[in-house]
Amino acid sequence: MRRWFNSPRWKSWSQDSLLRGIIKNSSYLLGSNSLSIFLSVVQGVLAARLLGVADYGLVAAVVIPFVSNVHRLLSFRMSELVVKYLSQFLVKGERDKAGGVIKGAALVEAATSAVAYLVLLLLAPWAARWLAHDPQAMPLFLIYGLVLFLNGAYETALGVLQATRQFRWIAAVNLAQNLLTASIILIAFLTGGNRLLVLLAYLAGKGLAGLALGGLALYQLSRELGRGWLMRSSVRNLSWRELSRFAVSTNLHATINLLVRDSETLLVTALRSTVEAGYFKIALGVINLVLMPVEPLIATTYAEITRSVTQRDWKTTRRLLKRVSQISGLWTVFSGGGLILTGYWLIPLVYGMEYRPAYPALAVLLVGYGCANVLNWNRTLLLALELPTYPIKVAGLTGLVKTMLTLLLAPAWGYVMEAVILSAYFVSSISWMARRGLVEMKTREAKESPAAA
Repeated sequence: MRRWFNSPRWKSWSQDSLLRGIIKNSSYLLGSNSLSIFLSVVQGVLAARLLGVADYGLVAAVVIPFVSNVHRLLSFRMSELVVKYLSQFLVKGERDKAGGVIKGAALVEAATSAVAYLVLLLLAPWAARWLAHDPQAMPLFLIYGLVLFLNGAYETALGVLQATRQFRWIAAVNLAQNLLTASIILIAFLTGGNRLLVLLAYLAGKGLAGLALGGLALYQLSRELGRGWLMRSSVRNLSWRELSRFAVSTNLHATINLLVRDSETLLVTALRSTVEAGYFKIALGVINLVLMPVEPLIATTYAEITRSVTQRDWKTTRRLLKRVSQISGLWTVFSGGGLILTGYWLIPLVYGMEYRPAYPALAVLLVGYGCANVLNWNRTLLLALELPTYPIKVAGLTGLVKTMLTLLLAPAWGYVMEAVILSAYFVSSISWMARRGLVEMKTREAKESPAAA
């Protein structure tokens, strides 16, 4: 061990100031996420035991995902746009443009949230009948849909705090959100509450997060851009063609993900039942233990990748990607292996014996999510390299194959087959995008080298 700490490799890692900064910022989110995951597990266990498989599947695997997906279908991933352009303008000292980006992003996001609720009003009867298999569940969709107004500028605010490296604040809000939700679900569990009270618990937590992040983002912007920035900033000086191209491309990518990756529980309940959707949801919930430490790295690494690529510092970018993959890979092997060994007994012990069938889906999904963990920078690198449309092409092609396989195989073979298909989609699409980003970076580095000149 002493030899390792005295080795050149360890000294190189310990003296890497960029990596230390990322790990420091990630640690804020990791600490919060650790507590948040614990609270999420607690609230999930209590809700699952209180409601039973069918009602838990309805609330957690149908109503909440459906409302979120309607919003995502119409919205733009404003956090990515804000991180990219706010970081660039702050580095260049162009504060008026930085403020203009925030104003434009917030207005667009608020407008799309309002439109999303109108669409939800139209689709709620259909969703209650064909997804929930219960027309009486329609009010649940509309009640939880109020989160669209409470989170009207959530993505913009999140992007501001990420771009300005205020990850401690994001961590605190995440923790407060989960603490509120867990507290209300605990009350429901102790008082014999119903599915409406559980749904309101999730609504309260999301609402708190949206309002808190919005307030903190405004405070941070006044520090970065000066008081009165909102009045001084103008959207007229921005290249709206470039911004629109980036926003539309990220929206298209999010839409593809929505259809082929993030609607799994809805697909399972539509093709099979809410019971199997409940199993799938439990498997995804347990996998959060593997994703927990890596998700903070994605947010913190994106901002640093954008900065290093903007500065054409390819050596730093390459070193950063390699070390982030090594860190996330080590954790994935350790935690994923532990879940494979213990999950068969852990799931029924924690959630109840009726949830044991979730284990096969968990074991299969670990392969795909493990690949996503190790190559977590695959898409953010392409965004930093100003190739926002490439992920769309990859996700569209692989997603089309994945959807065809789902419609062909899942109705007969059920939720475990859907887990196999989803894992295969992750491995193929993520590996493809990661390779493209590395090749592009190598090509640009070669063109800019003195030898090429």
